[in-house]
Amino acid sequence: MLVIGMTVWGSLMIRSVELNQGWAEWWQHLITGLIGLVLAMVIARNRYDRLLQIYWWIYGITNVGLLTVMFLGTEALGAQRWISIAGFNLQPSEFAKIGLIVTLAGLLHEKPANTIPNMFRTLGIMLVPWSLVFLEPNLGTSLVLVAITLGMLYWANTNPSWILVLLSPVISAILYNVSLPLWILWAIIIVIAAWISLPWRIISTLCAFSINFISGQLSHFMWGVLKDYQKDRIVLFLDPDRDPLGGGYHLIQSRIAIGAGQLWGQGLNHGTQTQLNFIPEQHTDFIFAAIGEELGFAGGFFMLISFWLICLRLVFIAQGAKDNFGSLLAIGLLSMIVFQTLVNVGMTIGVAPITGIPLPWLSYGRSALLAIYIGVGLVESVTNYSQPLRFTSNKS
Repeated sequence: MLVIGMTVWGSLMIRSVELNQGWAEWWQHLITGLIGLVLAMVIARNRYDRLLQIYWWIYGITNVGLLTVMFLGTEALGAQRWISIAGFNLQPSEFAKIGLIVTLAGLLHEKPANTIPNMFRTLGIMLVPWSLVFLEPNLGTSLVLVAITLGMLYWANTNPSWILVLLSPVISAILYNVSLPLWILWAIIIVIAAWISLPWRIISTLCAFSINFISGQLSHFMWGVLKDYQKDRIVLFLDPDRDPLGGGYHLIQSRIAIGAGQLWGQGLNHGTQTQLNFIPEQHTDFIFAAIGEELGFAGGFFMLISFWLICLRLVFIAQGAKDNFGSLLAIGLLSMIVFQTLVNVGMTIGVAPITGIPLPWLSYGRSALLAIYIGVGLVESVTNYSQPLRFTSNKS
């Protein structure tokens, strides 16, 4: 019911954003949500564990879809992410999230990631779709794939210190250019983590420190890999006033809108920033700015509580699943929702860099909405087939 309510709420906010623009995509959001709900109910009535027999096929189809985008995709907003099918712009990278969840759940069900080789095997499987998504370019979705993988690795008994050491080169590359004292503190933490958790302590610790040092030195090269607009998003996240009419415009206007909402908001369809279209792409990635302005702090808080309840339910399903496969499916979806929600809300208030990550169920995006409903259907199947049947016929 929360999922359905969030979808309807999203359509109301999209309608409000489009009220003075002559668009009518809010009803498409509702129709897509209805189709997604039907898909979820059909999936929920079929045994999820049958996917154990075909999860490699799902992995293959996922990668083929991403490859197809590279050769036959439609380009928009500086990226090639969509395939046009009968007037419907299909975005394979959104379905790749669900494909990766199913694949890693099957893989970790058979071989838990409680050893370093199994952990790297899992990362290797993730690397193929991640690379294809990153090359679109689609930095936001590639980060979601990483978040899904890390969440599922943690649930599959990977030592948290291994995950910390694994992420350390990226963080070192950032800190090395931001603050040398912070980088030294981070290096000390990684050395301690490697010494405590990794085999061959002396060699492993030296390798961990060396990799972090090298990543810091190569950070300028890594920076050069990013597209210009991706660099702008990171730099202007720290100082949006540096380019108030260009790259920093989104964030400045978003913060003004959310601040203007105060406690109870200006009222649905009455937000000044929202109705006068001050914020570009507000019906997609910046839908939270409309919620904050028109429904205020109360509306934003209610939204976060709704997400919290959905995530809490996913944790209960993961704990009550009859096998690791079902449990990992729930945790994969949980990781996806938590990461997308935190980053999306964070970027609208200026505590996270701006990137193309939709707010689940609320942002307009037909592929994203269908994909997350498929994920809901899989998790509902887990809870349906993790409990004994309640109704049985007694024949004498």
